[in-house]
Amino acid sequence: MSKAPDFDTIIVGSGFGGSVMAYRLAEAKQRVCVLERGKLYGPHSFPRSPAAMRENFWDPSQGLQGMYDVWSFRDIGAVVSAGVGGGSLIYANVLLRKDEGSFVKEDLDRGGVEHWPVTRRDLDPHYDRVEAMLKPQRYPLEYPPYSSTKKTLAMQEAAKKKGMEWFLPQLAVTFANPGQAPVPGEPIIEDAPNLHGRTRVTCTLCGECDIGCNTGSKNTLDYTYLSRAKLLGAEIRPRVEVRSFAPHEAGYVVEYVTHTDEAQGAKTDTKALPLRRLTCSRLVLAAGALGSSYLLLKNHGAFPKINARALGSKFSGNGDLLTLAWRSVLADGSPRRLEASRGPVITSTVRMPGKADGGQGRGYYVQDAGFPELVNWAVQILEAPTKPTRWLKFVWQWLALRLGWSDDTELGAELSALLGDCTPSVNTLPFLGMGHDTPDGKMSINGDGYLEVSWRLDKQKALFRRMRQGMAELADGMDAQFKDALTLSLHRVITVHPLGGCPMHEDGRHGVVDAFGQVHGYPGLFVADGSVMAGAVGPNPSFTIAALADRFADRIVGA
Repeated sequence: MSKAPDFDTIIVGSGFGGSVMAYRLAEAKQRVCVLERGKLYGPHSFPRSPAAMRENFWDPSQGLQGMYDVWSFRDIGAVVSAGVGGGSLIYANVLLRKDEGSFVKEDLDRGGVEHWPVTRRDLDPHYDRVEAMLKPQRYPLEYPPYSSTKKTLAMQEAAKKKGMEWFLPQLAVTFANPGQAPVPGEPIIEDAPNLHGRTRVTCTLCGECDIGCNTGSKNTLDYTYLSRAKLLGAEIRPRVEVRSFAPHEAGYVVEYVTHTDEAQGAKTDTKALPLRRLTCSRLVLAAGALGSSYLLLKNHGAFPKINARALGSKFSGNGDLLTLAWRSVLADGSPRRLEASRGPVITSTVRMPGKADGGQGRGYYVQDAGFPELVNWAVQILEAPTKPTRWLKFVWQWLALRLGWSDDTELGAELSALLGDCTPSVNTLPFLGMGHDTPDGKMSINGDGYLEVSWRLDKQKALFRRMRQGMAELADGMDAQFKDALTLSLHRVITVHPLGGCPMHEDGRHGVVDAFGQVHGYPGLFVADGSVMAGAVGPNPSFTIAALADRFADRIVGA
């Protein structure tokens, strides 16, 4: 008799797809194990000092087991997360549904590029279910101190001037307990213990969402889906990196390595780490668009039925584009305070519909992209050498005091003057744009075993031209200069929303998975993350990834 599998389901990755799957399958009384390569991050465990930040990147071969996994390809870079909770640890909390008109169904046999085997109607009940778990709230602009958030008001005013649609999106952030007015720093009332066993507090408006929320104000996946999954019996194993998997008599066998404290800070031959094995009846890949695509490409030999042309295809950067409204001024020419670091990273959204890239619902989005306060200090330090007169004046006044030439022993005003008017840190606002880039990028593995992405920036000119134009209008509405990050980055873009690689399609000639996430030709093998997207989502993709995973889980549990 064959040995029973170790688990009913093994899930590789704990992001928006893996976490939803873990909860839903544990809820159905399955034996679930989540394997996550990164660490567990509870409140006040995210680094802030330069020394700790230096170690907060992912490259175990170089002794780095941190949160940021940074990739650089020919025309595009990507930033993703390693840690229990996946991308929710560093995302900006926005929950927006994919526009109904953007679920296009082009004929891929006749030159089409994008084909979605699902509709908005299919996903709406799953959006609803995810929303009920993540409990989003809109930024409470009607309450003080939130009502004085300058970047939000500036976006609202600029959009009104330019006739644009502005709104406050739902954010997976707790600003207030149910039935209470929002107050920063209040203990959050939870209906079940979180897996960290720690108290969380309401949003403190520190602007640190993208570097890890140390107060637990974000409703990240570790506090929501994964905490619930663990209470239902799911095992969550951090610092476990999957290397290979293959069909097995029990279903599937997974081989993995474990990262340890002892290996941190020291170069390690990670290829020599001992492999361990687990078996399962069902395997769910949820390691993100880059991670799941890489794993399937690397292990393609064990899954020959997967169409080689489909695997790695449909890569998209979700139209991500970062620009700046620079040195906003008031009517008298004095700096206008935008205070980008005040509040959560994103508070508001401008939606720009348009027909030029696919018809109604295929427009783009612009959001106020704040940053943590430590960025302001870095900007001021970098600016200091360009203002020698301020320093000379301070030194002269200090010398006059020391040499007895002045009787004024109070230096408060002089120290304040030394900082100047704090431009550009106080009057600069980043814009994060997202849209529908053409999903015709291709992932592959090069001769050295590294992931490669072929994605042509020049094919996105029309989209990025329209996005830059809209962002420039918003900057003009703030009486600010417009800075184009495409120019600043030497004609490269960086995406924080890589998508595709294991696209959905009804048949295996054009897709890796079907409309319910199951890999064509391999019953029990699923993919549930951003890699299954048939193209760009348009708005922030995390909500759609979670909704699709919830739909896939329905099929598995027979709901």
